[in-house]
Amino acid sequence: MSEGRRLHLNAFLMNTGHHEASWRLPESDPYVHVDPGHYVRLARIAERGAFDSLFLADSPQLWGGIGQRPAGALDPLTLLTALATATEHIGLIATASTSYNSPYDLARRLASLDIVSDGRAGWNIVTTAGAEAARNFGLEREPPHAERYARAADFLDVALKLWDSWEDDAIVADKAAGVWGDDRKVHPARHEGPYFRVAGALDVPRSPQARPLLVQAGSSADGKAFAARYAEAVFTAQQTLADAQVFYADLKYRTERAGRNPEHLKVLPGIVPVIGSTEAEARAAERVLAEHIVPEHGLKRLERLLQLAPDSLELDRRLPEDLPPESAVEGARSRYTLVVSLARREQLTVRQLIGRLGGGRGHQTFAGTPEQIADRIETWFTQGAADGFNVMPPVLPSGLDAFVDHVVPVLRARGLFRTEYGPRRTLRERYGLPRPANRYPTPSHG
Repeated sequence: MSEGRRLHLNAFLMNTGHHEASWRLPESDPYVHVDPGHYVRLARIAERGAFDSLFLADSPQLWGGIGQRPAGALDPLTLLTALATATEHIGLIATASTSYNSPYDLARRLASLDIVSDGRAGWNIVTTAGAEAARNFGLEREPPHAERYARAADFLDVALKLWDSWEDDAIVADKAAGVWGDDRKVHPARHEGPYFRVAGALDVPRSPQARPLLVQAGSSADGKAFAARYAEAVFTAQQTLADAQVFYADLKYRTERAGRNPEHLKVLPGIVPVIGSTEAEARAAERVLAEHIVPEHGLKRLERLLQLAPDSLELDRRLPEDLPPESAVEGARSRYTLVVSLARREQLTVRQLIGRLGGGRGHQTFAGTPEQIADRIETWFTQGAADGFNVMPPVLPSGLDAFVDHVVPVLRARGLFRTEYGPRRTLRERYGLPRPANRYPTPSHG
């Protein structure tokens, strides 16, 4: 580990927990998915552990039926605005789609969150796969994979211009002269791209961070190219150390080739930690969760991911040998490849695969003592596989409490993680990133 290098930890919050059967446990409240108080409690737990940030996923569609687990979610930007007033330090990252938003409106909403939170906003940029979402916006089918990323690039180019449209000192507030602001320091976007035409300047001033932390989660070839150009943090799903090392090295190389400092892109694989005071206790907790899975729900979800017709899979047989290659998939390509590779590598039946995906939908699940979980985190961090982790507790709030109370102290004792937040206030500062300079030069006004 290089001198001064420290882990970054993000808390990925999902209603009753990431395990699909978490809501069925006696401790769980199946109604908390729309309870702002629940998310305030979780945010404060993560802040007690000095996490860099928390993250809310989102999608502009209702996935399948509502039988499997708590479904539907509050709008993340609305919820994070509430969390901004209930916390002081932790970063607040919202998912929002470039496929089904307009850049002016979303840039304004994200800048507003950054102002309300005093510089703690982040944006998880997604392109949104799935025909269901497309039909919610008047389209007959989802746009092709490459087209979604081309639109996302044009979207980002607009947003970046808009976040720079006010210079930092555009507000004069000269009461004596009767001049509130300097019009010469406000710059219209004047953007004309392949997907968007945006004329004016943003209608809110430049925010504390200048722009939100830019996060991305796609791991396909298009996703990695996009991340190398724009992303400052990447949430990724990797099952093995070797795969994570390859992904990490490739993404850092691509970032450098794109003319950026690779240290300004942080790679955070997901981990679903099942924590016990002993390994046997952790394994027992893992078994309890697995026993509460309803296989039929997972079967339908797996068929959708693999783009197979209903009733194509049998629970006690392996995946078909003739599945299409990743290049033929228009949906979530990288997740498709990860799931198929996992099933092939470990020779899993469909039932076993559903059990493996029940905890984290393809992210690594690890059951053990706090020391064993810290060992796994330290190994990936020091062996070129991660800059930190996207922590995905299987059950909430108990799983996040356990991580903060038992794993974080081990990481601190090993010198891997901060003991307190310290003087850095913005999310960018937490991630060791500079505040972006404004693209518009400030002329000398005589």
